[in-house]
Parts: sequence; C-alpha cells; structure tokens
Amino acid sequence: MLRIGDFSRIARVSVQTLRYYDDLGLLNPIEVDRFTGYRYYAFDQLPRLHRILALKDLGLTLEEIARLLQNEPSTEQLMGMLRLKEIELKERVDEELHRLERVRSRLRQMDEEQIMPNYEVVLKKLDPQKVAGVRGKIPSYPEQFPLWHELGALLSEKKIPTSGACLTLYYSEEPDIDAEVCEPVARDYPDAGSVKFHTLPAVEQAACVVHHGPFTTIGDAYGFLAKWIEASGYECIGPVREVYLRSPKQEEGEHANQNDPETVTEIQFPVKKK
Repeated sequence: MLRIGDFSRIARVSVQTLRYYDDLGLLNPIEVDRFTGYRYYAFDQLPRLHRILALKDLGLTLEEIARLLQNEPSTEQLMGMLRLKEIELKERVDEELHRLERVRSRLRQMDEEQIMPNYEVVLKKLDPQKVAGVRGKIPSYPEQFPLWHELGALLSEKKIPTSGACLTLYYSEEPDIDAEVCEPVARDYPDAGSVKFHTLPAVEQAACVVHHGPFTTIGDAYGFLAKWIEASGYECIGPVREVYLRSPKQEEGEHANQNDPETVTEIQFPVKKK
C-alpha cells in the first residue's frame, strides 16, 4: 500500500486532486486509517486514474466521467475516444498543441501499462552539496517556474556561477507540494530574500534511477523505484531529489518544455532498511 503522498508523486497529480476525486467517488483509497485519517492507495489503481485524467483532457466534466466509468469502458473504447480528440486538436491553432500532447501522453500510458519499464536501481552515497535554493508551495509538479525564475534572477543579478546539475527537492506532498529548486554553487554567499544558500547534507544511502525522456512520463520511473524500495525492504527517510542531468528545452516565456524527449533526470530516494 502507498500513502497518499507517495501515490500522488508516482501519478504526478496533487494530493488535493486525489482527495477531491475521493470525495466525488471517482477514485477511493483502498484503506483509510481510522486513527490518523491517512489515505492509502495501491499500484493497481493507477490505470483507473490514468483513465480519469485522459477523459478530463477530452473535456468531460468530472460528473460525466463518473457516469461513464460506471459502465467500465474498455481500453480500446477509451483509446478510440482519445484518437478522435487527437484529430480535432490537430485542426486547432497553436494554443491547443499542449493539450494535444497531453492526450498523446495518456494514450502512451494506456498502451504501456502492462509493460515493465526498464530501469536500473543504483544504491549510492550522496555527498554534501552547497546550493542556492528557493523553497515554496506549488499547486502541481510542473508548476515550478516561479521558483526557478526567482532563483535564476538573483544568481544572474549577483553574477553567481553555478557548479553542476540543478535539482528539485520535494519535502512533502501533504497538504501541498513543498518543493525547493536548487542550483549548486562553489561556496557560501549571503542569503538574499527568498534565495537561501546552504549545504544539502550527505545521504548515506540513496536508491536512484535515471529517467531518459519527458517529464510527462517520469511517473513510470517513480513507480518502478517505489516498487523496488518496497520489495527490497527499504523505506524513504528524507526529501526526494530530482537531479536534471539534461534539463528540458525552454519554451516561450522560459517555461520548461514538459514534453522534451531529450530530458535526462535522476531520481534519488534517501533510504534505509526497515
């Protein structure tokens, strides 16, 4: 079983969204702790969540989705509906291109649900690292741009050089996504506003995988690694890190392209044996 925060990270949706779907009866947790109120989910609930998200991208309301899922449509029916939507989106103007890519991403998810992703898990020690970071609450995982913009503006203004691959730390997913975007630096500098200079502590053991591909498919890597950690008798003991070995291309307005297939990301879970 997965706690709601772990499930949200694998599925790449917010905890608030999962709670809302639970309230509507769209996706209920398999168990709710009667003492703490914690919600627990299972890996085999991901296909239903993918269908909900795919139908939402088709423009259906959540009430319409609930009625449709009561009839348990087949994967072929859902894929057929998505392909019709794909044709419609191709006829629209440029602002619809992002929506088109999301539909394609959902199609890939459905087509590959039964295929085990090919990742190699590496256990390694993480050395201490000096960073400049901006920490804040974000509504969803892709919406980190304001934090990165604030960090980049300060480093550029102060002419502070960076010294390695940038990264994001996720401290918590409940009740909001508590994230810190970081740029490695060679030495300490005075804090400036929301930009804090500090040293990430060493991690004696981290379970890591490298994901080659866009952020829209990074949930596969999170799911694979979470399963490996559980099956191997480990547990996560610190904030998860995403290290951008090859950052995505920047779109107009400097937002990262979530669909850049050349992106390379290392996911690092600090772990210890249970």
